[in-house]
Amino acid sequence: MAYSSLSDANLWNLVIDDDYRAFTVLFQRHWVRLYKTALNYIKDEQVCEELIHNLFLNLWNRKRYLNINNFSAYLKVSLRYHVYAQLKKQKTSPIELQEDLCDTVYELNAAYEKLCYRDMEDELHKQMKTLPLRCQEIFKLSRTEQLSNTEIAVKLGISKRTVENQITVALKYIRGHIKDIAMLMVILLHW
Repeated sequence: MAYSSLSDANLWNLVIDDDYRAFTVLFQRHWVRLYKTALNYIKDEQVCEELIHNLFLNLWNRKRYLNINNFSAYLKVSLRYHVYAQLKKQKTSPIELQEDLCDTVYELNAAYEKLCYRDMEDELHKQMKTLPLRCQEIFKLSRTEQLSNTEIAVKLGISKRTVENQITVALKYIRGHIKDIAMLMVILLHW
């Protein structure tokens, strides 16, 4: 298969299936343009190279979670976010950035938060599966179906105190295994 003749969309679909050669073609196709764009803002060749490598590394690591319809546009937006983050790290005023760069940071931040939320939700589900079955059931009734402890007790034919204890056990276990408590709290509030 001649990878170089494939479109970005076709290459990205191969990348999702762990095709490293397709990923390499995408990298080679876009890295010079991204590097030059980053260099316009950052003015440090080594930092720009690292930034582009990190951008592509993040793409590879998160390929299964990303829904990219226009690869080139996604790279442009992602680069803007990385440049903005680098400038913020260097304490360079964002006023030096073009307006469209600043506008995109908010969109990227929201996308990143959504991705983090999804990762944390996946981790929560994974940790819940390791709980005893009765504890899982009680926790799901409490959080998913929004039943009160009394309603759960009546539904399962157990005491309210047992329900409270099982929810406490589940929360302690999950808190102990998921480190980002702030994100965990958001997930538990919305779950």
